[in-house]
Amino acid sequence: MKEIRFSEHSQLKIDVLASRSVIIDLNFVFETVRSPDKLETGEEDKLIAQKRLDESLVLRVVYRDFGSFILIITLYPGRRSRHEKD
Repeated sequence: MKEIRFSEHSQLKIDVLASRSVIIDLNFVFETVRSPDKLETGEEDKLIAQKRLDESLVLRVVYRDFGSFILIITLYPGRRSRHEKD
């Protein structure tokens, strides 16, 4: 299994979300990347993995696959009503 690394920004984002009472478990981030409910292609070869977080939210993880490892660029919760349309 490929190593998953976190950018400084993504680590900061996890801390900011935690300070706002949105706790993101690292194992859930790994699961989102390895087995997403939805996978989109973003700009500059970035991938966006999405997994249901709760009844109203999804977790969206933006990352790049460098072959030997995966780098998490950022992550954020999003509304299911916006991101689960298709």
